[in-house]
Amino acid sequence: MNKQTLWNLIEERRDDLVHLCSKMLQIPSENPPGEMKEITDFITTYLDEGNVGYEITGPDDEHPVIIASYGGDEGTKMVFNGHSDVVPAGDRSQWNFDPYGGEITETTIRGRGASDMKCGLAGAMFVMRLLAEQNIELTGQMLLHVVPDEETGGHLGTKWLVDNGYAKDASCVVVAEPTSSNNCEVGQKGSLQGKISIKGESAHGSLGKYKGVNAIREMMKFITGLETLEAMTGRFTDKQLPVLADSKMIARIAQGTDGVENIIDHVTVNVGTIKGGVKTNMVADSCEMEVDIRIPIGLTVDEVLDKFYAIAADQGIERISYDMKWSSGSNFTDVDEPLVKKVVENAETVWGAKVVPAYQWASSDARYYRNAGIPTIQYGPANTAGIHSYNEDVDIVDVVNSAKVYAGMILDLLK
Repeated sequence: MNKQTLWNLIEERRDDLVHLCSKMLQIPSENPPGEMKEITDFITTYLDEGNVGYEITGPDDEHPVIIASYGGDEGTKMVFNGHSDVVPAGDRSQWNFDPYGGEITETTIRGRGASDMKCGLAGAMFVMRLLAEQNIELTGQMLLHVVPDEETGGHLGTKWLVDNGYAKDASCVVVAEPTSSNNCEVGQKGSLQGKISIKGESAHGSLGKYKGVNAIREMMKFITGLETLEAMTGRFTDKQLPVLADSKMIARIAQGTDGVENIIDHVTVNVGTIKGGVKTNMVADSCEMEVDIRIPIGLTVDEVLDKFYAIAADQGIERISYDMKWSSGSNFTDVDEPLVKKVVENAETVWGAKVVPAYQWASSDARYYRNAGIPTIQYGPANTAGIHSYNEDVDIVDVVNSAKVYAGMILDLLK
């Protein structure tokens, strides 16, 4: 079967794909709490019905990982990765529709996980089952890694798979996470989170300017000092500079805010939580803050931490402690990799528009494969406005076209 014939078949079966997405969205696999049995049973039943072979593994019964495969044992091994967990729906009054209704409109599929990322996962599942049903012969092998915990860091899903050798023979990886239709993700920022604690000295609130040490005021000085981190920029090779320019343009268009393109090549700092003090009329003797720092390509975690730790001394803050957790460094795939060229080529053909490799300001499980030296891209259907927010949906045409891109890449790289 040639590529166009397979694309035509996907178009003919588009209703099957759309309803698969809808059914998956109706399963509330929120994480936390991370109850994954229902969605795991649904996926394995779907694979069973299509005679697709799989195994269930994982670190424990609460975190099942599905590994499915189709094709030959020789040649390229191409992994598709997707997570079946979603972030909580949150305040239901903020939704214009049932987040777990899986509603299908004339142009969209609606619900929590539509863009992030059950419809991307469904596309990979659909293509794998379609290949098996049509008995399409592949020299290489398509593998599917379905993981349960990307939304809580991926340590018991994709990281566990990589650490335990399940990706050691992988030639390349496609993570079906959301991107815009005009780009594929080839790099991500590093991530550093931490808790900062400052001890003060209590006194009566009426004496606050003259007695005691107010830990909240000390923390305010520290937060002001964080601006020095936000001036730090990444380092990019000549080959990476065009990708950087495209990435900044995409960020500016997607977010629609002046200066937002700086999130690609600058350190960003978000003070996520802060708490301190005991009572209004007491000088606060303690304050605690949690911070999220994202690190651009070409800048190391150690460079950022050195500047971070220097802030307290620069501000004259003495009784301070840190609990910093490094999630990952920045990571990227070379744009000359065949995987990158094929996703761009197929996406441009399917969409009839220019598609560019781009760097992303957030992170995904792609980092675990890249850290293992495996060329990895991210490409999947998305309407970014609802991701981790309310009224999440995805365009049907995006879901169908993403499936076509997956199928085209498979025929190009695995035949």
